[in-house]
Amino acid sequence: MKYTDIISKMTIEEKAAFLSGKGEWQTREIERLGIPSIFCSDGPHGVRKQAGAGDHLGLNESLPATCFPTAATVANSWDEELGETMGEALGEEAMALGVNVLLGPGLNIKRSPLCGRNFEYFSEDPYLAGKMAASYVRGIQSKGVYACPKHFAVNSQELRRMAMNAVVDERTLREIYLTGFEIAVKEGKAKTIMSAYNEVNGVYANENKHLLKDILRDEWGFDGIVITDWGASNDHALGVAAGSNLEMPNPGLGSARELIEAVKSGKISETDVDERVDELLDAVMTLYVNAQDKPDTFDKDAHHELARRVSAESSVLLKNENGILPLKKGAKVAIIGDFAFDPRYQGAGSSLVNVTKLETVTGIVGEYDLQVVGMSRGYNRSGEEDAAMKKEALDLAAGADIVLYFFGLNEDSESEGMDRTHMRIPQNQITLLQELGQANPNLVGVISAGSAIEMPWHHYFKAILHCYLNGQAGAGAVLDILTGKVNPSGKLSESIPRRLEDTSCFRYYPSRERTSEYREGLYVGYRYYEKKGLPVLYPFGFGLSYTNFSYSDAEIIPGKNETADSSGGIRVTVKNVGDTDGAEVVQVYVGLPGAKVFRPEKELKGFKKVFLKAGESKTVTIPFDDKTFRYFNVKTDKWEIEEGTYEIRVGASSADIKLFLKCHVDGTTDILPYDMEKLPSYYSGNIENVPDTEYEELLGRVIPDGRWSGQLSENDAFCQMYYAKSGLARLVYKKLTKMKKKADESGKPDLNTLFIYNMPFRAMAKMTGGAVDKEMVHGIVKMVNGHFFSGLGKVIGGYFRNSSKNKAYEKLLSNTK
Repeated sequence: MKYTDIISKMTIEEKAAFLSGKGEWQTREIERLGIPSIFCSDGPHGVRKQAGAGDHLGLNESLPATCFPTAATVANSWDEELGETMGEALGEEAMALGVNVLLGPGLNIKRSPLCGRNFEYFSEDPYLAGKMAASYVRGIQSKGVYACPKHFAVNSQELRRMAMNAVVDERTLREIYLTGFEIAVKEGKAKTIMSAYNEVNGVYANENKHLLKDILRDEWGFDGIVITDWGASNDHALGVAAGSNLEMPNPGLGSARELIEAVKSGKISETDVDERVDELLDAVMTLYVNAQDKPDTFDKDAHHELARRVSAESSVLLKNENGILPLKKGAKVAIIGDFAFDPRYQGAGSSLVNVTKLETVTGIVGEYDLQVVGMSRGYNRSGEEDAAMKKEALDLAAGADIVLYFFGLNEDSESEGMDRTHMRIPQNQITLLQELGQANPNLVGVISAGSAIEMPWHHYFKAILHCYLNGQAGAGAVLDILTGKVNPSGKLSESIPRRLEDTSCFRYYPSRERTSEYREGLYVGYRYYEKKGLPVLYPFGFGLSYTNFSYSDAEIIPGKNETADSSGGIRVTVKNVGDTDGAEVVQVYVGLPGAKVFRPEKELKGFKKVFLKAGESKTVTIPFDDKTFRYFNVKTDKWEIEEGTYEIRVGASSADIKLFLKCHVDGTTDILPYDMEKLPSYYSGNIENVPDTEYEELLGRVIPDGRWSGQLSENDAFCQMYYAKSGLARLVYKKLTKMKKKADESGKPDLNTLFIYNMPFRAMAKMTGGAVDKEMVHGIVKMVNGHFFSGLGKVIGGYFRNSSKNKAYEKLLSNTK
């Protein structure tokens, strides 16, 4: 251990207290030993340091910071250098604002378009997500701040996220849900990781030794610290034994007492505690030193311009009939849509940023060479119909040559704490666009949305620019693209299906009661659509430009064995054959026809963004790596390569393959993990209705029973109190449900209500600053289960015992100063 001298001087009480936060965002200092406190803050796309009282949901205002585009947006850039540059800006702002650990980026896989937090996540593809996450991490950490990739792992839904068990087979776990984290750790050198709320195969992520020890630390060589998501700790002692260092936010001293008792009883060893303390000390001391003599300001204007550049390079041109874009100088346009006046530029929840300044289309359009005939909101973003507003918009449209229609998902459509129930845009926006299309056929749509949406109305538009959630400078980026100042180069980091029913986990998402069964296995996003032969509206990797590119002269760069291994790669020449400078994303996909081990048709294994002037050509080299040909073999319990002749496909999207190459790769084992006859759904890709027997064959075990029993436990969520035997508990459930419904109908989600609604009883002992401990939680659960008086006695007695023990503990800590 690195800090043996300090640890030897620490009491067990100090060690135990050190492994839990002292407030919403800070770690606990120990003055007598010179151990300082460090500050954590949300910040996937902008620093959210709260100046006053802290809360993890973003309800209280934070200090001004640059709001960059969200991860779902930036992933569309497919540009690692851009991600690193943005990371550097985030790290610089964090340092200036006194933040030591930036809680991001989020790189959970977009299993379903319905996940309410998809706007914070990069992609449906783990390779792209991992590469972009690693670029953020490198940039942030270059400024002396630690990045904290999250949420580790298999966090795919917001509904009951703290009381949900993700049931997933080992191969899918490794290949789809962990690969992105692996890249962030190995290539980005992430120094912190945030553990997820949910269970993974029956064990909470924060106390899951398979995740935190076997894979993260032993296999990947992670040498940093693991921080719980806020309130995600279940059994603190088991978390420490598994490799978790810091329980956040502030569980009071109940968790510390729990840790001491676990050492005394032999449940865990003091060595476990010492190792976690040593790792946390290393982080605290390093970050404290990094923060000395650092500037307390940053260049707000320069970062705003960077935010505009990131937005411009991440916007995706989906459609451009007859070259209607870019707009000609002096074009006579009507600007219609509420989002042109009040942009939807970020999501809701813990990532909410208090911007340094905010551009709007209506506020800056005068800086561009356009003839604006008028501007109208056209619709209420709340969804209510307004005939007068609609008429104003239609009259404007009739008098313009081109209509610029700004629309998308409103604030209550996607947020932390809630999942979507459909993929549709509010109907009043669609009704208006259909009528606009009748009034003026030259309709250009500008979409703001953090997730994939259904687009049955896309044929009304001559052009569609998808901006996702593009940050505080997004308006300028949009107008730069529309007027041709910037040539769009974004490519979709997720598929846009025709309808929700086409998604692979439609019948499995979200969880049914306590278990979420990942029956679709590997077939997420384009992996499913291609295997199934199911057409999508816009494929993964797709995006148009104002110019055109040609591909030629592709060749395999041989590996050491003159076939192709991890030291080989591909080389291809790309030429800009148009008359406009622009950037292209060269994408490399790998497949194995006739494979004995079931797999997708092809998978992304490399990419490179290249800028080319009109008429210019460049040779692009994309190396193979240790992930190019591998799969996880559940029989050998390690990564293997199946021998065969692989197809290397080079293209502009998953559906637009320009060149095909082949190379033979030697295998690493003859042991096959599966019996083809027992897994017909997975070999065919027809995974919409996988039978129990087949899913159990894939899992290698019996499917766990996720039904709630007659007795609620401390790990059940408040929203399950409709099962409660206590009439009072059922009344509380009805009241919570009524509050949630009222907020939903208002058009603005109540994040506090949503959090409580999905929160398990145990979280009261983790989120109340020590006011409630586990004994009191047990009493509350007894009351909910119909034992009112015995439960109440436990709560009342527990309150006084907890208060007394906390005071005694605090006194003990103060006496050691």
